[in-house]
Amino acid sequence: MSSSATPPFPEHVELTGEGLVLRDWTEDDLAAMPELFDHPDIAYWTPIVSPFDDAAARARLDRARQLRADGTAVLLAITLDGGAPLGEVMLRRAPEGTELGYAVGPAHRGQGLAGRAVRVMAAYAFEELDAERVILELEPENAASVAVATATGFRLLGVPLIEGEEKGRPYALQTWALDRA
Repeated sequence: MSSSATPPFPEHVELTGEGLVLRDWTEDDLAAMPELFDHPDIAYWTPIVSPFDDAAARARLDRARQLRADGTAVLLAITLDGGAPLGEVMLRRAPEGTELGYAVGPAHRGQGLAGRAVRVMAAYAFEELDAERVILELEPENAASVAVATATGFRLLGVPLIEGEEKGRPYALQTWALDRA
């Protein structure tokens, strides 16, 4: 790694706030991951692999650890008390900015978990990583994610859509931003 390379994230991250504990994924979470991520909504709106089985859980845990070590991204389990995972929140360093993302297991929706996790992760980005702006990249048809963006103070930027294809489906993402206060 050269001196200009992105520094790694801390080996362990645990963030608290908004009635949540965002913590590292562990081996103990592998059995719970398919129940959280093997769902048509998650398959449709996110790049998370589908179907999501035990092998996918192992691959995601290994990938999360590699992304952390590379200084690219941090993927944390969303929990109420540090125990059972209810979903995931992600922070990714990208050329376009510090990007956040999330997925909440179907059985745990409607509790404001995504918005709360986004607020905690944004605070981490601003306070610990010195980010000036965090972004969400969302499809405008994803009403639940647009609601999270607006409820957490993000604003839609007037920048070109990010177009691509994932899992054989074309997408066009809007960029939403939250600036450091």
